[in-house]
Amino acid sequence: MAKVGIVMGSDSDMPVMAKAAEILDKFGIDYEMTIISAHREPDVFFDWAKSAEEKGFKVIIAGAGKAAHLPGMCAAIFPLPVIGIPMKTSDLGGVDSLYSIVQMPSGIPVATVAINGGQNAGILAAKILAASDGELLGKLKNYSESLKNDVVKKAEKLESIGYKEYLAQMK
Repeated sequence: MAKVGIVMGSDSDMPVMAKAAEILDKFGIDYEMTIISAHREPDVFFDWAKSAEEKGFKVIIAGAGKAAHLPGMCAAIFPLPVIGIPMKTSDLGGVDSLYSIVQMPSGIPVATVAINGGQNAGILAAKILAASDGELLGKLKNYSESLKNDVVKKAEKLESIGYKEYLAQMK
């Protein structure tokens, strides 16, 4: 049974949403991914959102651009956490999406990550689920430790070869 529902308004959002799915895969979290336009097919959207709890979803990750109503509408219907991913847009660079998702009315919260923040949405979903899953919490702690170790290795490399050589190797 899927623990996370991933929904996007358009297939153009797929590269960003795939980053959330990759994180969930990394932690062994089941998910279901779909494309539904809240504006173009509201009946399909309402059916999906109303059945999300029944499907076993504990968290929904919803990505949308421009008017970006999809995450907020999910939060209005689904009683558990919703994470919104604002998509970068050609018109306003994603600020329009960010404002649409983060400015929810009182009582209908949407946890919102950075513009195109698919990876962080996946991590946040994992952290929400880890509140009641000790094994998953252990995986998250190991992941955080690996991030720290990566930074330490880079700092050691910089100190050993100097910034000019480090920059040359980055190119």
